[in-house]
Amino acid sequence: MNHDRPQLRASAWVASIAAAVAALGLAGCVNYAGIKSDKQIEPPAKFETKQSLPAEGGQWPAMDWAKQFGDPQLPALIDEALQGNPTIEQARARIEKATSYVGSANSTLYPNVTGSYAWTRQLYTGNGIVPPPYNGTWQSENNVLASASFDLDLWGKNREKLRQAVSQEKVADAEAEEVRISVAASVASAYNHLAQLYALRDIELREVKNREDIGRITDGRVGAGLDTNVERQTAYGETATSRSSVSDLDGQITTVRYQLAALLGEGPDRGLRIANPSLGDGASVALPDNLPADLLSRRPDIVAAYWQVDSAIHDVKEAKAEFYPDVNLSLAAGLDAFGWGRLLTAGSRQLQAGPAIHLPIFDAGALRSQLKGRYADFDYDVATYNQTLINALSDVATQVTQIHSTDRQLIDAQQALDAQTNAYQLALVRYKAGLNQQLQVLNADDNRLAAETAVVNLEMNRRGMQIGLIKAMGGGFDASHAGLAANTETPIPARSNTTTTQ
Repeated sequence: MNHDRPQLRASAWVASIAAAVAALGLAGCVNYAGIKSDKQIEPPAKFETKQSLPAEGGQWPAMDWAKQFGDPQLPALIDEALQGNPTIEQARARIEKATSYVGSANSTLYPNVTGSYAWTRQLYTGNGIVPPPYNGTWQSENNVLASASFDLDLWGKNREKLRQAVSQEKVADAEAEEVRISVAASVASAYNHLAQLYALRDIELREVKNREDIGRITDGRVGAGLDTNVERQTAYGETATSRSSVSDLDGQITTVRYQLAALLGEGPDRGLRIANPSLGDGASVALPDNLPADLLSRRPDIVAAYWQVDSAIHDVKEAKAEFYPDVNLSLAAGLDAFGWGRLLTAGSRQLQAGPAIHLPIFDAGALRSQLKGRYADFDYDVATYNQTLINALSDVATQVTQIHSTDRQLIDAQQALDAQTNAYQLALVRYKAGLNQQLQVLNADDNRLAAETAVVNLEMNRRGMQIGLIKAMGGGFDASHAGLAANTETPIPARSNTTTTQ
């Protein structure tokens, strides 16, 4: 019988804990009845896109999409920006912080073990409660203690906290990808703007030459008595105005170089070393098949919004677990003795063990308010996801529409340029022959200049729209390759009964 007593005592101890948990669970009056949400993330099929985003058999952007423009300096600048841009470093820091939260949350699933040692030297009073032979003497006390505690996590509160931290880590990862894509697109857009300014500067340099040619013709006509000093001064003024336009473009070019340097994470002098752009047209614009559904895993902002919703779900579950009893087991063992001689003897042993049970019975509505707040966060995150999806579909459709519109405009603009160039050349010939007035030549030249400028702006803006479309389609990001896809049959599925079943 003596041999069975420890087992009987252990069994009785476990039974007592179970009975206490059951009793407290039944006695608890704090509950979350009536607090719920019926919000859910919307599938892309809900939104009509067949006319705006037709299947064209195109490809999704690759990670090295900048190479398609045929200028090796552009991908090199993008790589430099991704290495040195402070915004990238901020995103990496947010990932590290999120990872630390995962580690902290994971630690709560395991026992917490600590050790301590204390040594004290004390003179005990001779007129107190300390018995002889210690009263009135100096004594040294040694205390060695190892303690362990373990939260049983019966209702999954700690597990939900870990899942929430993991989801937040994925949010940070997806947001970092969004930052990467934005930086790359910003570099490409600024570089394309630099190319546009250089193209406009070349036009203005040619225009200076045209104005100088008109001025020389005017000088000859003045000498022949066909024109007056009014036409001569007008020609000089038009030439000076063209030179002023070149100077203005020089200033704009330098400013864009500074902007590029800032995107690279460098000082303004770095921008001055960038060579003149030599960009090509890039690949043809064709939308991939099944774009609306696949866009969910190609846009990092949608992926981040999804994992934010997932995080909110675990937040809700954690808040619900707060309504149930917490059971924590603790154990401590060690040695305590006066002096060193008896510290390692059996009589110096000390042992403590026992459970701690906590159940909210009355909290004046604190837990219910907390849960309502978590549901409000969930509703907000769902609405954010849905809005992000809507914005993404609109973004792609807008970029495609603008590109197609620009293509049509370019046809007409090129025809206009050809006609205005012919008109200017005819007017110049007639002016030399004394058949036209100077004003007709200048007007024809202004019309030709405006037409040439329009063609260049349309061409450069179209390439800028291509860059915008690449960004709108995810810039080469793929959630499945980045380890950020949801573990279900679709990359980012809609949850039909997310909160009502929790």
